Amino acid sequence: MELFNGVISLSGISFLLFCIFAIIAVGYALGRITIKGVALESAGVFVIALLFGCFLYPQLQNGVGTDSKTLDSLLSLIETLGLILFVTSVGFIAGPKFFGNLKKNFKSYVLLGLIIIVSGALVAVVCIFVGRGLGENPKTFTSTVVGLMSGSLTSTPAFSAAKEAAPFANAVSAGYAIAYIYGVIGVVLFVQIIPKLLKANMPDELAKITNVEGAKQKQLGDNLIKIDGYGLASFALATIIGVIIGKIKIPLTETSSFSLTTTGGCLLTALIFGHFGKVGKVRIMPEINALKIFRELGLILFLMGAGISGGAEFINYFDPVYLLYGFFMTTVPMIIGFLFAKYVLKLSLLNNLGSITGGMTSTPALGTLISVAKSEDVASAYAATYPIALIAVVLASQLILIFF
Repeated sequence: MELFNGVISLSGISFLLFCIFAIIAVGYALGRITIKGVALESAGVFVIALLFGCFLYPQLQNGVGTDSKTLDSLLSLIETLGLILFVTSVGFIAGPKFFGNLKKNFKSYVLLGLIIIVSGALVAVVCIFVGRGLGENPKTFTSTVVGLMSGSLTSTPAFSAAKEAAPFANAVSAGYAIAYIYGVIGVVLFVQIIPKLLKANMPDELAKITNVEGAKQKQLGDNLIKIDGYGLASFALATIIGVIIGKIKIPLTETSSFSLTTTGGCLLTALIFGHFGKVGKVRIMPEINALKIFRELGLILFLMGAGISGGAEFINYFDPVYLLYGFFMTTVPMIIGFLFAKYVLKLSLLNNLGSITGGMTSTPALGTLISVAKSEDVASAYAATYPIALIAVVLASQLILIFF
């Protein structure tokens, strides 16, 4: 690519980096636009990346000078790196308060995670019967619906497991690409709209989750040994262990297995590191300011990689009926989960919404909720519900493929 009459020439990685930073700049500007107090915030980057992928993917491929497979690998690397940075940071930040909160609300988090995923799976089954009644090919449509469900719940592990088990992997990919867009944006908007509809007093709501049992932040003494000033070595160590844990596979059937994946492994490890904070005289808790930067950077990189590649797939597979199915698979579980948490489990608003982001396995929505609440404490509910939802959605996708 040439700019300014050939004075500046961009190609290869330079062109890719130019596009990435341009998307970030425009995406943040879009995310700042507020309508009646609701904004896309970080998800604005996802929207711009999505549009870029829809309409400019061939130009990006030409500018980078590579084939689509290599470009997809680069985007996948960006997305995975972003996820690792985000969930590891969230784990460290939530760790000191996580187990106290989990002890108090363990049954609620488990139930809510299951309710959300079961609701999504039931909607998926209804969609299967509706689609067949409208003349969809039974052989491929179930695979498509499982893809729609994994996209609606923004679950990459469920998507990967479904592709391995489904007889029509391309149909799974198509469904995932179509539903993923609203799966991201819908939850981001939900966690902003609900507090406004309820006219919630955020300081009061925040007080309810900062005073839970065991919620006091552990204070580390200043005399602990630091490997480095910002705790980057500890962060790297947690990531290494998390990746290893995430690769452990538990067989489900003869043809499929379950693992926490890199995301779940890094989250679990960082929670434990953050909870203890030290090993002997060595500090293993990174500086909070470094964690906040990593969390935001990770979120943006994740949205970038997912948006560009998702946009390219979306334009190829778009079907308005499938988009409608995906809408219901995202919206119904959110509403049912919220009402169940509010009226049955009696969770406070922020624990409720934090659990919703975890139950929907929605990384961007957690980032938005932290911004809405102006507190990191909401991450504890996300971290508690996320593993339950992660396991449940993988199992649900497998069961739907087996029985429908």
